[in-house]
Order: sequence, then structure tokens, then C-alpha cells
Amino acid sequence: MTKFFVINFFFLIQFEMAQYFILLIISALISIALAFGPTPLHDFCVADPTSTARGNRGLACKNPTLVQANDFFFSGLQSPGNTTNPYGASIIPVTVATLPGLNTLGISIARLDFAPNGVIPPHLHPRGTEILIVLEGSLQVGFVTSNPGYNHFNKTLQAGDVFVVPVGLVHYQFNAGSGNTVVIAALNSESPGIIAIPNAIFGAKPDIGNDYLATTFQLDKKIVDQLLAKF
Repeated sequence: MTKFFVINFFFLIQFEMAQYFILLIISALISIALAFGPTPLHDFCVADPTSTARGNRGLACKNPTLVQANDFFFSGLQSPGNTTNPYGASIIPVTVATLPGLNTLGISIARLDFAPNGVIPPHLHPRGTEILIVLEGSLQVGFVTSNPGYNHFNKTLQAGDVFVVPVGLVHYQFNAGSGNTVVIAALNSESPGIIAIPNAIFGAKPDIGNDYLATTFQLDKKIVDQLLAKF
């Protein structure tokens, strides 16, 4: 009888251990699947501009029988952008909004043009890491890490140089040179989004409120009102 219970107890332990390892394997497989993202089920999913459906993985797919070559084509990066604005800079984005074939592919690109002293104000991309390559001129770039630390990493780039900005971090670009600067930026999202810090703070609709902003930035309300009026 004692031997019977010992054998049963031994098999019970083995069974529980087997269940435990099966759960570990399942958890590992789920983790790997989540890390790499879902495998595409189709060759492409061209965005359908007529659909109001939205999902976290992209826009609704266009009927494949209606897809044309132009859905994968964009023309416009060969020409400089208009830098005659207060910032002296221009962005020509190529995202899913302008190139439907990018839908669900996780990539986008943009041309950045800077006049001398041109800037792109501090901003962040909530859904994309950005990599920059300077084609012409020079460019000062930098980003700031999150709390704690708020470390500032910056570099002056020349033609041919590359710089990467991790996803979600505040960053900026500035042409401190005497000539024009041309940059190509690529991001690992077809819709990376952009939050310009000055516009978000002083251009929010409705206003955040001058009392709060004056206290936060330790400024006189008159200065805050002037900033609110600009945005």
C-alpha cells in the first residue's frame, strides 16, 4: 500500500511539473509573438480612404481587386519645400495619409528643408523611432531623455551623417550654417504622429489656461497671453 501511494505521488509530481513546463512554453511563445508582432496575412493592405473603420494596426484595407500601382507611389521629394515661414523650415511627409500602400507596413519617410537659421521646434513622435541622414549642408540635432535625468544628447551633422532619435523622446533640428540644408528622415511607423511642444502647450483648444501656464513656467501672465496669442 505504501509503495502504491509513493508511486502515485511520484506520478502526480511529474504531472504537475509537466503542466508547469507546458505553461512556461506557452507563455514564452506568447511573449515571442507579442514581441515580433502579428504575421501579415496578405501581401498588402492598401488603405481605403472611403472607409471610416479604424484599428490599432492601421486603416481598413482597400479591395485588392481595386488596388493600382499608384497606391504604392508618391512623387514630390525631388523638390525643395517652402521655407518662407517663421521657422525657416519645411517638412514633406510621406505617410499612409499620402501613400496608401504604406498601410500596416510600419515605415514612412519625409524630406526636411532648412533655410539658414531654420528650425523644427521641439517635438516628439509617439509611435515611431526616427533616423535622419543629411544630404546637403549641416544640421544640429538633439534629443532629451525622460525623467529622471533629462539628459541632452546633441550632435552637429554634416552631409552623409546619420543620427537616430528613439521613439517618444523630445527632439529638435536646427540649421546653424550659412547655406540651405536638406535631410531625409525615416520612421518605423506608417503613421508616427507628431506632437510639437509649443503648439501642444500654447495652442491647445480650448486653452490650457494662463494661470496654470504662468505658474508652471514661472512667467508673468502677460507673457503667457502673448504666447497663447501666437499659437
